[in-house]
Amino acid sequence: MVRLMGSLDFLRPSTWALEPEKTTFANHGWSNKDMDPVTYWVSDATNVAVWELAGSMLAIGLSWRQALPCIAAGYAVISVVMVMTGTIGARLHVAFPVLNRSSFGFWFSYFTVFSRIILSMFWFGIQTYSGSQAIYQVLKAIWPSIARLPNRLPANANITSSGLLCYLLYWLIQFPFMLLSPHQIRWLFLVKGIVVPIAWLAMVIWAFVRVPPSTGLFAQHATISGSQLTWTWLSAMNSALGAYATLSVNIPDFTRYARNEQAQFVQPLVIPIVFTLCSFAGIAVTSAGIQLYGEVLWDPLLLIDRWDNRAAAFFASLVFVIATIGTNISANSLSAGNDMTVLLPKYINIRRGQVICAFIGGWALCPWEILASAQGFLSFMNGYTIFLGPFAGIMITDFWFVHKGKVDVPAMYNPNGRYRYTHGFNWRAVLAILVTFVVASVVYYVTSVAFPARETHVENLISADDAPSPTGTPYDSGGAFLAASTASAKDAEKTRDVEVETK
Repeated sequence: MVRLMGSLDFLRPSTWALEPEKTTFANHGWSNKDMDPVTYWVSDATNVAVWELAGSMLAIGLSWRQALPCIAAGYAVISVVMVMTGTIGARLHVAFPVLNRSSFGFWFSYFTVFSRIILSMFWFGIQTYSGSQAIYQVLKAIWPSIARLPNRLPANANITSSGLLCYLLYWLIQFPFMLLSPHQIRWLFLVKGIVVPIAWLAMVIWAFVRVPPSTGLFAQHATISGSQLTWTWLSAMNSALGAYATLSVNIPDFTRYARNEQAQFVQPLVIPIVFTLCSFAGIAVTSAGIQLYGEVLWDPLLLIDRWDNRAAAFFASLVFVIATIGTNISANSLSAGNDMTVLLPKYINIRRGQVICAFIGGWALCPWEILASAQGFLSFMNGYTIFLGPFAGIMITDFWFVHKGKVDVPAMYNPNGRYRYTHGFNWRAVLAILVTFVVASVVYYVTSVAFPARETHVENLISADDAPSPTGTPYDSGGAFLAASTASAKDAEKTRDVEVETK
């Protein structure tokens, strides 16, 4: 009986509860270490989606002359948005799930968080499937017979036996990285930042050797013209914006680790240059593929599949495995893990959140089934990403223009604090998310100025340093504001009045 009771201990919630950290300033179960302000900064430089986006522009009729400016313009715009949202995270050292409480309201912020979790899980599965295709090319280079492996699955499974095997292998390779904290995987992004650009440069050189630019890339012209060219160009730029729309929202998850906010200011210079150069690699190699194989192979793995040189195919595919793992962790699993910490902070930290994402996003959502109906999937994803523009617009407008950078960080952890608004919902944000980014910013600013939520305004920034010490005693520099942040809106005003009279 004792053994039976002991074996069932794992079913008890208390068994899974996280130990409180001394650094946790937001008590009462509304925080854990992964949600607390810390210092770290990481950037994402290359991923397969950048290549595919650039290559696909040739498939829709643009030439490299139209595609590159389109890409540069899109990434230039998104870099400005990322600086404005990223600087907030670097200044406050607070992640997106907590930061958005100041603009959406404590309880309504869970809508934005849940939306990001769902989106991250979907994209985790899609990226995992892309990684499995790279694993297939790696195995094919070593064991060509895998291409002739009998398929034991029915046609309506939407995946073959070899495809499922490669998916499982990639998932198993990727999974251990999710058991590490963000601090422990910096080397992965360092390796990715060195190896991937070198490999992509080698592929560009291969493309120029096989098909000289004078007869290939530079000789290519757009296959569309007039108004169709204009609309296609604008649509392509919108795709470039959408490629990093998710990261522009959750970039505070990473920039909160920055030692100072000045580290963000290089992004408007770095992002357009680096990403345009990486896009050029996709365009150059895709253009060469048109001449060599007679098809627009904008997916680099489909192009590698045509190679006769098994060694080259092996190393190129291995690089795409590394690139996909780095992207899937930084843009999807870490984002989902960060977001899930706010749902059940007593039981879920970033590591556990990533594990949940790995199983639900990787298996429960069956990404091969999702991709079987591409049109339906794209319609769903496009509809869901409509929310991301307003999310970023509201966050930027609220912090920089409505509250002018003067916010109360400890109050973001208090469901009854100054950011409760109306029963935990900021109706201004509810109204604003119904429209696009620019209109959302204008609507939110106008309604916030016309109907100000005065209880959310503070005289100065209240940072994490102004939070109470582990013993529960407020620090002298921010004690007055901390007392206000832990009370309701009306109590906050009374608290400040009493303090003034006492002084």
